[in-house]
Amino acid sequence: MNTTRRTLVSGLAAASALILPARFAFGAEPLKISHQFPGGSEKEGDFRHRLCDRFAKELDKRSNGALKANVYPGSSLMKVNAQFSAVRKGALDMTLIPLPYAGGEIPELNIALMPGLVTSYEQGFAWKKAEIGKALTDLLADKGVIIVTWIWQAGGAASRNVPIIAPEDLKGLKFRGGSREMDLVAKAAGAATLSLPSSETYAAMQTGAVDVVTTSATSLISFRLQEVSKHLTISKAGKSYWFMLEPLLMSKAIFDKLPKDQQALIMTVGAEMEKLALDGARADDASVSDAYLKAGAKVHDLTDAALAKWVALARTSAWKDYAEKNEASAKLLKLAEKVTA
Repeated sequence: MNTTRRTLVSGLAAASALILPARFAFGAEPLKISHQFPGGSEKEGDFRHRLCDRFAKELDKRSNGALKANVYPGSSLMKVNAQFSAVRKGALDMTLIPLPYAGGEIPELNIALMPGLVTSYEQGFAWKKAEIGKALTDLLADKGVIIVTWIWQAGGAASRNVPIIAPEDLKGLKFRGGSREMDLVAKAAGAATLSLPSSETYAAMQTGAVDVVTTSATSLISFRLQEVSKHLTISKAGKSYWFMLEPLLMSKAIFDKLPKDQQALIMTVGAEMEKLALDGARADDASVSDAYLKAGAKVHDLTDAALAKWVALARTSAWKDYAEKNEASAKLLKLAEKVTA
């Protein structure tokens, strides 16, 4: 090969490397999955971390090493409040995050923790194949985000001093709800509210900055709130006014650049993880009471009568406020109401 030809070929190769993203130019760079929850082993610890870890291992196994992923728990890669925006921009590949955390950026996403709208796992997981699921998927895709795994979690209320069963029990207390809409219900009940991620709830309760925290059963355990709580209210019947959509998400910009077979593999494995998510959430719902009793806290049941009060108050406060935000929010709420408990 003469010098001119050799120079031309080298130049074309260099240009191709510059055009291709780093993940494809010089071998497979692992996807990065970031979340705020504590790490753990394959069988122990927060199931949300175990789900991400299992997802990564399945990608590696089924692609014969062509598609890998690294999991970064405990906000070790990126602070939780920055994760959703980073995924939208393609600066982060994937995150498992409470969807309402993005409600300030995309107000319509506050429907993902709309008190009293979803009151059972069956109702929540039915969203995926219903009109509300398609509408929410389309909304996120338009914003640069893909839902890979649908994850729903039931929650309860941990309290420093008094049991929180019905809405009126919140009057005069400092409250953390987990979403803007949950906070609106608390305010309607007479509470003052504080917005902070689950990873900061322990310190807030320990110092007295907050009196009551509502969060998922898994977070009630993982963030050791039993150590700073005297009371826990949780439903023994598996129903709650607090159900949150906390999906595994992927940047659409990153997803679209992957080969079609890898895209299909991600979505297939992601769907398979939904059984692990449901089993993990239900297991934590069953074990959270024991963890609090062992720590010396009193455990209270969310009665049907109390649940009805929460739903009624949510309709006149959070639901009404959400529907009045814009036309898209009103439409999403109507679609969600079609999926009955």
